[in-house]
Amino acid sequence: MPAKDIFHNAVKHALEKDGWLITDDPIYLDFGGVEIYIDLGAEKIIAAEREGERIAVEVKSFIGGSAISQFHTALGQFINYRTALRQKQPERELYLAVPSTTYETFFKLELVQIVIQSQNLKLLIYEPEQEVIERWIR
Repeated sequence: MPAKDIFHNAVKHALEKDGWLITDDPIYLDFGGVEIYIDLGAEKIIAAEREGERIAVEVKSFIGGSAISQFHTALGQFINYRTALRQKQPERELYLAVPSTTYETFFKLELVQIVIQSQNLKLLIYEPEQEVIERWIR
């Protein structure tokens, strides 16, 4: 099993504060001979008369090193994980969790914005110190 991101627990706590029930930590998928571990699985019951929403969250810290290199890695993981989830757990939507400081700087760059839109990336923007979700980008 891969190591957890430095902000894994901060995102987990932020989801719980936001009313999400953590169902998997991590989500394990065996797909096409490849073992996949997505950081978190969660579900939220909206109301008794509505079905619950289910998500998977891949947590990234973007600390140290090249932001573009880390983005390439995160994007590749996201695409692979989303593909596997659509086959194995199609009811789950995959989100990439990104720290707010990274979102406000690197993720605002034109190339990154174009990639987010063209690849239909869903983002969860979190504040690691306060352990809160600041924004959902669907």
